Amino acid sequence: MKRRSFLASTTLPLMGSLFGCERLEEIQGGFTGISHERGHLLRERRVWPAPSKIHKTRVIIAGGGVAALAAARALRLKGMDDFALLELETQAGGNSRGGVINGIACPLGAHYLPVPGDAAVDVQNLLEELGLRKRVAGRWVYDERHLCHSPQERIFFNGEWQEGLLPVQGVGRNTLAQYQKFASLVARARQSASWSIPASPSLPSAFMQSLAALSFASYLAQNGLNDPDLLWYLNYCCNDDYGAGITTVSAWAGLHYFASRHGFSAPRPEGTDAMEQTTDREGVLTWPEGNGWLTRQLARPLKERLHTDQVVVRIAAVKQGVEVDAFNTASQAVERWQAEFCIVALPIFVAARVVESPSEFLRQAAARIRYAPWLVANIHVKSPLEDRPGAPPSWDNVIRDDAPDSANGASLGYVDAMHQSLQSVPGATVLTHYRALGEVPQGRQLLLDKPWAQWRDVILADLARAHPDVAAKATRIDITRYGHAMAVPVPGVGLRPHHVSGRNTLTSGALSYAHSDWAGYSVFEEAFTLGHVAGSVA
Repeated sequence: MKRRSFLASTTLPLMGSLFGCERLEEIQGGFTGISHERGHLLRERRVWPAPSKIHKTRVIIAGGGVAALAAARALRLKGMDDFALLELETQAGGNSRGGVINGIACPLGAHYLPVPGDAAVDVQNLLEELGLRKRVAGRWVYDERHLCHSPQERIFFNGEWQEGLLPVQGVGRNTLAQYQKFASLVARARQSASWSIPASPSLPSAFMQSLAALSFASYLAQNGLNDPDLLWYLNYCCNDDYGAGITTVSAWAGLHYFASRHGFSAPRPEGTDAMEQTTDREGVLTWPEGNGWLTRQLARPLKERLHTDQVVVRIAAVKQGVEVDAFNTASQAVERWQAEFCIVALPIFVAARVVESPSEFLRQAAARIRYAPWLVANIHVKSPLEDRPGAPPSWDNVIRDDAPDSANGASLGYVDAMHQSLQSVPGATVLTHYRALGEVPQGRQLLLDKPWAQWRDVILADLARAHPDVAAKATRIDITRYGHAMAVPVPGVGLRPHHVSGRNTLTSGALSYAHSDWAGYSVFEEAFTLGHVAGSVA
């Protein structure tokens, strides 16, 4: 029997012997945060009844994620209040929403925002508006209460915790040499092209297009990079940002992770300077509820213009402008919105289904794009966990597994929801655990079919490698499942699902498209910028 099959067949007995079946049964929880039944109404291709109500507004926004909220803000900034936003769930925010467990706020998805670079002007303006940054003595300063407090991150490796996420202690000279070589490749890439987040809307250079044509794993192999520690780290980074590893994402995506932000810091062999910093690592903005704090600020001014529990089932360009039909899950009736303009802030595959007579441009984009499933588990623990030697408890904690059970996705560790509280005496907290299933065969179906109790056991077994008392102290585990969490930047589809030379080319007639999918990968800065542009031209 193969190791994976053995683990799959023995997970429940092993968990029972490790933690005790009675203890596991005491842990409460379930699936929360996403209503898959609502989304799957579209897949059923049912015949919808005639609209029971007709509403009129100037602009209608279909979707309620970061791009949609950014579009609504842009409309407000130019003094336009005659609009409505339709959101599928009971809370706006998409993958950037937050929740609460036993009185402790925690993220349901994205949990941080890097301090934005110069290219993210629209995001910088938002942060200034929210009071998160201001100019002091001629330089921009960020509110330290919202910057991630130290210690920021650590990795459990070789039986102990190490500071940072790049394996350093206990690695050989060959590993350090390969770290240096990869750092040189990143530096060379930064000299050869302009890397930024959001990515430039201009046509990509030939160098970037060549990188987008092959996998990151192939690129690394071509450059003689094969060290297990380096490959593990790069694979982790890709899974963390893109939902899939180095064999799946493009070389452009793999390099973009580093070249567009903080470069790559390579430790040197003993006897030299301890660390060569290719560039200063930027700060990270975070909150107990993750980016849910940001989306809550964006949604608050909308008031009655925000309509939740709405399944958009039809978007049609008509003579007078546009019609949008939405199924109200509360009233179980279809309502029609008539508007002059519609911002389609929906995932591309959804847009292709609900836009009546979709253009070839939209159909081709939907056919090319690939999505990664994602699991987020919020684990409430009643008291601090037993810790292994090494680096102290941090905000981001990654438990390395050199022989992962890939049938259950890539484990990305956990963040501590109470880390920002700076409490003098550690107490109860919520650990938010992430798993990427972008490389699991039939991963989306597995995500939906596997019972909550089985996911509970997989997650607890993973965390127990560093915290043997986790099951004894866990009281509740709430799991959020994202079947189409993020677009994966795979080779062969270009840098983006659309090859355009200007941002406004996503606007055609009475429709404008805005979603992180159009960037080819899911990050806040891309979604917000695309939404802001769509709202500005509406």
